[in-house]
This record gives sequence, structure tokens and C-alpha cells, in this order.
Amino acid sequence: MAELRKPSISDEKVEVINDTAGTHIDAFAEKKLLRKCDLYVLPPLFVLFLLAFLDRTNIGNARIQGLEADLDMHNNDYNIALFIFFIPYILFEVPSNLVLKKLAPSTWLSLIMILWGVATVGMGLVKNFKGLIAMRVLLGFFEAGLFPGCIYLISMYYKRYELQWRLTLFFTASIIAGAFGGLLAFAIAKMDGIAGYGGWRWIFIIEGIATVVMGIVTKFWCTDWPETARFLTEDERALLIARLSADTGDAVMNRLDMRAARRIFSDPKIYLGVLAYFGIVNTGYAGSFFVPTIVKELGYTSSVAQIRSIPIFVVATVTAVIAAYVSDRLRNRYWLTMLGLVIASIGYIMLLAQNNLSAGVKYFALFLIVPGGYITQPIVLVWMSNLVSGHYKRSVSSAMQVGFGNIGGIVASNVFFKTEAPKYPTGYGVSLGMLWICGAACTGLFFLVKIENKKRDKGERDWRLEEPDADNLGDDHPHFRLTT
Repeated sequence: MAELRKPSISDEKVEVINDTAGTHIDAFAEKKLLRKCDLYVLPPLFVLFLLAFLDRTNIGNARIQGLEADLDMHNNDYNIALFIFFIPYILFEVPSNLVLKKLAPSTWLSLIMILWGVATVGMGLVKNFKGLIAMRVLLGFFEAGLFPGCIYLISMYYKRYELQWRLTLFFTASIIAGAFGGLLAFAIAKMDGIAGYGGWRWIFIIEGIATVVMGIVTKFWCTDWPETARFLTEDERALLIARLSADTGDAVMNRLDMRAARRIFSDPKIYLGVLAYFGIVNTGYAGSFFVPTIVKELGYTSSVAQIRSIPIFVVATVTAVIAAYVSDRLRNRYWLTMLGLVIASIGYIMLLAQNNLSAGVKYFALFLIVPGGYITQPIVLVWMSNLVSGHYKRSVSSAMQVGFGNIGGIVASNVFFKTEAPKYPTGYGVSLGMLWICGAACTGLFFLVKIENKKRDKGERDWRLEEPDADNLGDDHPHFRLTT
């Protein structure tokens, strides 16, 4: 199916685009609409995800401020505290997205945000390891719906080759959280001793209170679905729906019946997307959980380790945004994912062979691992969103990818053993292997898409138009072309 061609637009001349469906779209109005969507859709979700990632990973910063000693944690207790979060997080992502489909996003996202903020404050008040575990379980339960919900919501406002740039801008919230979470923790830890609380407790308490406050603000700041968004005029709403329809054509899925469910759960693209995310998310979490500890074990004090973690994530932010821009311009996802995997792999190989490396070289390796991972991770997410079409299929697929893919987070939290510090051979070796699980899944997805598109070009999928659910095929529609 042909895409709308983007002409150059001047202030003096408004050009009208005529797509293959015969829909006339005012290019100047379209450009103005895109700017408006960028202004209203992305900023609140960016802030939500920033706070979510701070609350999820601030345990790494609390660890080097005395968490383990105060709660009498031993052996692998820290790893248990990390991975227990992922059990409810994985289980409740798909149900949460189905609830989101029925409710206003501003209502659902603000509610779960307030609740996970309360759980974060609770982490700062616990008296023992069991209390920490209980709060981490609640945090995983309430946070489960945020990330897939945000991806789902953003994808409903933009065409396929506009999405990577926007979603990566949203995703950089997690990278920035990794960078400045350390700086924020360093500053908050100066409150050590106030009201009899250790500095690590104040990290949880202050960041949790900020999340609760922002959760209340979110109800009035976050946008809803395009059909009901308050920031759009009726003309803008009609234009938005028209341009999205031109992008997907008849590839809709607005009913969730048995046939639709079979199409969703029998689609190999979704399972390859889950596997790809499983492989790459390990590196994202390992960076957030362990970079401060790894930097500290290179010989720096806790405070200096927090600060020296920042440049790693700043570089990752820049490289992720550049990769997203290139990916959208080239209209290609596969080769950019592979580039990130190669860069991160070089870093892991350096750390696996670290016996004869100086601390400076090992520190440099982190500048390959973290940015390389963050080149690939957001592209894997957008690629999945590009490959599916229809409200319900996009809802379920994004939740499945993020939910089941986050099993990689469980792996990340259980392969960096304290007894293997500071070399972590198991952690680095497993992480390197998982990168290439992602690489294998992306390669399989690439060839699957190429083969399927050729079949559709030859008319070998036209028989689907004769099926009873021909008006609810989603991306199985023979006129829909899959993204490579």
C-alpha cells in the first residue's frame, strides 16, 4: 500500500496531497497537527516513564548508600529483591492494556502512577528484607500497565514511519533516569540522618512522593485516545483519523472475537518480537541496576561512582535519538537493530577479557554496552508496533512484547553474582549471549516479513478477503505491507 508522500511546505504555498485512496490532505495543516500532537502527547508520557524508571531502578543507587547493611541483606538477597518485581510486572501487562482500551488513558495511567508512588515511599519505610520484597511486588503490580500502555497510546497518533523518532524520544526518559537518577540519588543521600533515616531511605521517600504528586497532575495533563482527545478540534481530529487510515488502509481490528483472538495469538511476528525484546532488555536493566556498582568497583567512592555513571547514559541518549532518526528516514528497522547489537557485543567481550585491561578501558566498555543496547531496544519496540495493525491487536501485542520480554529483566537481576565481583563473568557472558538471541529473533523477523510481503505482492493472500472476518483482519489484510 502506498504511503502519503511528504512534500516540502512553504508559508506561501499550501500543497494538497492525494493518496492512492483518493483522500485529500492539506500538507500545511498536517504539519501543524503533527507539531500539536508532539506537544500534547509526548511530554506527559515522557515524565511518567522517567519517574517510573527512577522508581524501578533507584534500588541500584540505594544499594551503594547502605541498603543491604541496614536491612541485613546477605548473599543473593539483592538479586531476589530485583527479580521479584518482574513476576507481577509480567503477569499484569496484557490485562492492563485491555483495561486501558476501555478506560480513558488519563484516568488509568494516573491511578496506577499514584499507587506505585505509594509503594516507592513504602520501600523507604520498611524495617527488614521481607518488607522490601512486599513493596517490590506491589511496585511491579502497579507499574505493569505504564510502559505498554504508553507505547499503545503513542502508536495511535502517528503513522508507521513517524513513530520511531517519537517513541525513542519517549524512551530516552529511561536512559535519562539512568543518568540523572545517580545524580539525584547523590544529592538526596546528603539527607542521611534527617529524622533518623539513612540516605538510601530518603531516595525512595522523596522520589515516591514526587511520583504521587505527578500522578495527580497526570489526570489533567495526559491525553486520551484520538477520538476523544480534548486538545484536538473536530477538524484536526478528522484529519488525524484520515491520515492514519491512509497509512493502514483497511487493516483494522476493532472487534475482539474468537477469530480475532486466533489471529493475534497465532501470529509468529508477535512471538519473535517478544524473543527479540527478551534478548535486548537484559542489557537495559543490567545497565540501570549494576552500572553504579560496577563503576564503584573500578575503584571509585560511592559518590564519585554515581557521577561517573552519568556520561554513559548521556552518550546512550544521543546515540538512541540519532539511530531513531536514521531508522525513520531509511524506513528500515532491521539493520539498525543489528548495529546496536554489534556495538554492545564489543563492550561485553572487552569486559569478559578484562584481566589485562586498565580501569579506564573497562569504563570505556560501558560506553559501548549501554549505548549499543539503547540503539536496539526502542527500535525493537517500534518494529513490533509497525508490524501489527488494529486497535486490539496493537493493544495485546505491545503488552505481550513488553510483558513476556521482561523475563529478560529477571535474567539480568540473577546473573550478576556478588561472589563474582568485580569481574562478573557469568553476568557479562549471559548478557552477551542474550544479545544474540535478540539478533536471531530480529533476523528471523526480517526474513519472515520479506517472504510475507512477496506473497502479498503476488496476490497469494487475497483469499483472506473472502473470509467472514474480512473487515477485521488487522495486519493480515492482503493490502497491508509489513515493515522491514
